Amino acid sequence: MKRQRGSGFHRRNFLATAVAAPLIIATGGLVSSRALAATPPCEDGATPRQTPGPFYKPQSPRRTSLIDAGMKGDRLSLTGRILSTACQPVAGAVLDFWHCDASGNYDNRGFRFRGHQFSDAQGMFSLETMMPGIYPGRTRHMHVIVQAPNGRPLTTQLYFPGEGLNERDWIFDPVLLMDVTTSGTQRNAQFDFVLDLNHGA
Repeated sequence: MKRQRGSGFHRRNFLATAVAAPLIIATGGLVSSRALAATPPCEDGATPRQTPGPFYKPQSPRRTSLIDAGMKGDRLSLTGRILSTACQPVAGAVLDFWHCDASGNYDNRGFRFRGHQFSDAQGMFSLETMMPGIYPGRTRHMHVIVQAPNGRPLTTQLYFPGEGLNERDWIFDPVLLMDVTTSGTQRNAQFDFVLDLNHGA
């Protein structure tokens, strides 16, 4: 059964936990321990594609923070990696993010809550923004286009666990759930994108 990437407790977390309780192996009267390696997210193949929706705008500003002075609401920090299906980091990939504001509105005149950035040499990225709101017909989500250098763009959406509207949203895919923790009014999220470089994305 295919596990859900980016959601809650899955096999990768289980195997990482196994380091704290290693397998005991008896050999010739001696006892040794062997820690199991964490399973990388790329084992399930490329990140699923989803519709960009009607509110995408090209030529967003390059920035790693979408927070402007005076914005209210809960802050969201999103970090992760860009990997190939061969589990190799993808450096220099562009990530173009956009989402609605806390009231569920998109800025179609300017570039509020819109911006792009590039993954570093280790395929890492980091985004600071505010929690998006909810509008009729959709659960809480963020949009993103990810593209490796000279690759085909991957357009998809990211979702938040525990949202009551998730299962009623016809676009929702549990594979695209982020791992999210809360500290006061700060949300910290993590998600790794996997690109099929043999087919462009």
